[in-house]
Amino acid sequence: MIASELRQKTKVELNALLLEKGQEQFNLRMQKGTGQLSRPDQVKKVRRDIARIHTILNEMASA
Repeated sequence: MIASELRQKTKVELNALLLEKGQEQFNLRMQKGTGQLSRPDQVKKVRRDIARIHTILNEMASA
């Protein structure tokens, strides 16, 4: 996800996306724990996407 794309979304859309990414992160952690994770780099990407969404939400709150 690119930050410029996230800035165009509303708070409701960002919160929904954050929930979706949280579920994806949980699923990836479960796959890692059972040894079924095929793409380990995906964990890092999802974690960074979550951080980006939090950053944009904080920017919206302070503006």
